[in-house]
Amino acid sequence: MTDQTIDLEEERPVGEALRRGWRCRCPNCGQGPLLRGYLTVRGSCAVCNEDFSPQRADDGPAYLTILIVGHLMAPLILWVFTTYRPDPWVLASVFSVGTVALSLFLLPRLKGMVVAMQWARRMHGFGKRG
Repeated sequence: MTDQTIDLEEERPVGEALRRGWRCRCPNCGQGPLLRGYLTVRGSCAVCNEDFSPQRADDGPAYLTILIVGHLMAPLILWVFTTYRPDPWVLASVFSVGTVALSLFLLPRLKGMVVAMQWARRMHGFGKRG
């Protein structure tokens, strides 16, 4: 009798899961919505019934959003100010709206990617406490 290890867990491709997470879709099937509302992760997929209750993104997507938006907007503000010298109120108004819009666009997508990464790597959180 030979000693063989059987891998009961199927492989979950990370790249595909991240792309599906960016589109806020189920990382397993890619069809069902991952989020309910703007940022609430569904308990399970409506299409394939994959359980998302152990996935906890917490503050990760917010930190990533701040990191990305800050690194994009800060050099852009500096370049616009030094090149065109707009009135400070115009600069602040335009870039405030741009910063908020970019943040609102990125936040649910980054949350989807964080949850998809956790799902693909089987990084399950503690779930709900009760």
